[in-house]
Amino acid sequence: MQRNIVVEDIISISTERRDVEIVERKGIGHPDSVADGLAESVSRALCKWYLEHYGRILHHNTDETQIVGGQASPKFGGGTVLEPAYILLVGRATTRVNGERVPYRTIAIKAAREYLQKNFRNLDVDEDVILDCRIGQGSVDLKAVYDTQKFLANDTSFGVGYAPMTETEKIVYNTERYLIGELRDRYKAIGEDIKVMGFRKGDTINLTVAQAFVGKYVDDKDHYLNLKEELTSLLTDNAIKYTEREVKVMMNTADIPEENVFYITVTGLSMENGDDGSVGRGNRVNGLITPYRPMSMEAAAGKNPVTHVGKLYNIIAFKIAEECYEAAGGDIEEVHVRIVSQIGKPVDEPQVLSIQVIPAENVNTSRYKQEFESIGNKWLDSLRDGKVTDMIINGEINVF
Repeated sequence: MQRNIVVEDIISISTERRDVEIVERKGIGHPDSVADGLAESVSRALCKWYLEHYGRILHHNTDETQIVGGQASPKFGGGTVLEPAYILLVGRATTRVNGERVPYRTIAIKAAREYLQKNFRNLDVDEDVILDCRIGQGSVDLKAVYDTQKFLANDTSFGVGYAPMTETEKIVYNTERYLIGELRDRYKAIGEDIKVMGFRKGDTINLTVAQAFVGKYVDDKDHYLNLKEELTSLLTDNAIKYTEREVKVMMNTADIPEENVFYITVTGLSMENGDDGSVGRGNRVNGLITPYRPMSMEAAAGKNPVTHVGKLYNIIAFKIAEECYEAAGGDIEEVHVRIVSQIGKPVDEPQVLSIQVIPAENVNTSRYKQEFESIGNKWLDSLRDGKVTDMIINGEINVF
């Protein structure tokens, strides 16, 4: 198949060599990430049900989940949820097949409950949240376009990816992963609502970490301050594994100890106390928000994983960029990939797949053109053969 794949050099300074860089990650407990996680879990559950009963994934998009924050009264040694957070599962799905109704709302509510129970250990799903499902019947026109046998793009949209990750990006991403993984296992007081902002100026990386603490595991003010100091030290030690630059870590900088203002929660989640969330307002598909990089504003979570290019193209753009960078073995400093679709045309035949490279000094990258085109073709083929779809459904690819 002849596809429009364009490989070109660009004149630019790689992000790693720029003087300033900003990187953010919203952790899995941030309200926007909670919305993403719920939307994606509902989509995966619908995919599995459709496959089991009809042998194919039917039209659906569940990418409009909304979270309305509740009210809570946290305190050292405990606290109370006064008003549950309200979670609205919104989107479209195939609700009838051959006149038979699909239990789509039951599927959605069950998937959402299981996601919350699995990921947020101090959240009482029965008491602390209200789950409401208003997923409805999809548009007839959209469903006509959405046909897995025709395999047509459901939208005119684009996906963006890049490689490699900079040191700052690795540190920001892995700081949240470290907190939510190894450290959460060691410290019960760590809540899941975490945000990490990285700011690099020259050879100094500043990390500002917002870490929700669970009040029932923190005895008093001194205990809180000791925990914060200990975690800050551990995060610094972890960060320097990824860089030789100077790293400064600051945690919960809005605390005012003399006024007894601290970041403590009942559930470990800020959505318990007024913080709202929406799908697509947080991390891109690589788990980061990177204003110094090319980005797509698509909300990938919850979109169907068969023909929704806003999801698929962003995923494979990063895969293509990563493979191209590795294939060049140091001859290129940075790769940017952009893919644009046209509604009604085959998903694996984009209008263009653009691969832009920043060459290393005195390197002629023309010898990689054919190899990069081959990498692009391979990942476009993986859309048609269902490889990427299967990886998404099985949870092998995250989208936030």
